[in-house]
Amino acid sequence: MQKRLGVIGIVIEDLSAAEEVNSILHCFAALIVGRMGIPYRERGVSIISIIVDGSGDEISALTGRLGRVKHVSVKTALAKEAY
Repeated sequence: MQKRLGVIGIVIEDLSAAEEVNSILHCFAALIVGRMGIPYRERGVSIISIIVDGSGDEISALTGRLGRVKHVSVKTALAKEAY
């Protein structure tokens, strides 16, 4: 199966959801190339960007799990070419 490179943007609107998000990311650690998290205290949210390298199915499984967490928004952008 070909691998894809991509970025996942996560907005945590209620910080009580952060523990569940981190648990999910830990389960998919093999896909994660890099991660940057920024707490935006003035707005009361946290923003996480994740660089991923995995099959389309693996990345979809990760974003699907994240998308089911309450108070969490997720968007993904994948490279057009598979590597």
